Amino acid sequence: MKLSPRFLPSTKPFSFLLLAIVFLLVLFRLGLAQELSKLPYVPTPQIVVDEMLKLANVTAKDFVVDLGSGDGRMIITAARNFKASGLGVDIDKKLVELSNKQAKTDGVDDRAKFIEQDMFKADVGKATVVTLYVLPDFMEKLRPKLLSELRPGSRIVAHDYYMSEWYPDRQFSLTVPEKVKANGTDKAYLYLWIVPSIVRGDWRMEFDAGGSRRQLIVLDIAQQYQMINASAENILGPMKIDNALLRGDEISFDLSIGASPYRFTGKITGGKMEGSAVAPGGGRPVPWRATRVVEQKK
Repeated sequence: MKLSPRFLPSTKPFSFLLLAIVFLLVLFRLGLAQELSKLPYVPTPQIVVDEMLKLANVTAKDFVVDLGSGDGRMIITAARNFKASGLGVDIDKKLVELSNKQAKTDGVDDRAKFIEQDMFKADVGKATVVTLYVLPDFMEKLRPKLLSELRPGSRIVAHDYYMSEWYPDRQFSLTVPEKVKANGTDKAYLYLWIVPSIVRGDWRMEFDAGGSRRQLIVLDIAQQYQMINASAENILGPMKIDNALLRGDEISFDLSIGASPYRFTGKITGGKMEGSAVAPGGGRPVPWRATRVVEQKK
């Protein structure tokens, strides 16, 4: 028996829903692009550019990415004065063209490149330094991207605006009279963050100071960005850890083994830590290593 079309399921509601989803995605992308295009273009004063690059300790070994690069002065200065390589990203085609032209004029176009692109789509994975002069809302939106794409130890330097909850590793202000006209203040605030390794969780540490002082220790680390708190335990019970510090992919802490206090320093590589421990009075450094304890799925 052949059913009349009016008894067959209609595909119109599904088609309408699909079209609606596509339409909303297009609107979202257009909205983000329009939001980016409305960002005010305010050139960073040259003295601030110089201080930002100094704060990041930029050298010839660095690759600097400037998100919202404007007239290109950040990347051009990094290439010209610090011998670094870099990439400027801006959504304004004319500014990108101007920047590439200036880089060629200054003779640094082999190391300073500029592209027209949405900063949220830019590949920052190669960067050792990222520079920013964008409004607070964009700082917050960029944070997940920066934390997921940048390698531990990479530096982020921002002018005037910071990221909430993620305290900067360093910050300072300077007086810049030329800012008054555009910003209504002669103060420039600079912030530096160093991207931290992820160390939260349990670690199994081996420490062998010789004789009966060979230790198997479990470290328990709590982490919020670069701020860490740690505790330890061995077969005899809890052990106290003091002065735990995380800086990029480097970790340090104080821990006593028996009656002997040690300062532990180490490097983090993926699920491993490795370094040495030194007693306050000196003596030979004692090697230590730790591996992450992987939780068993239930």
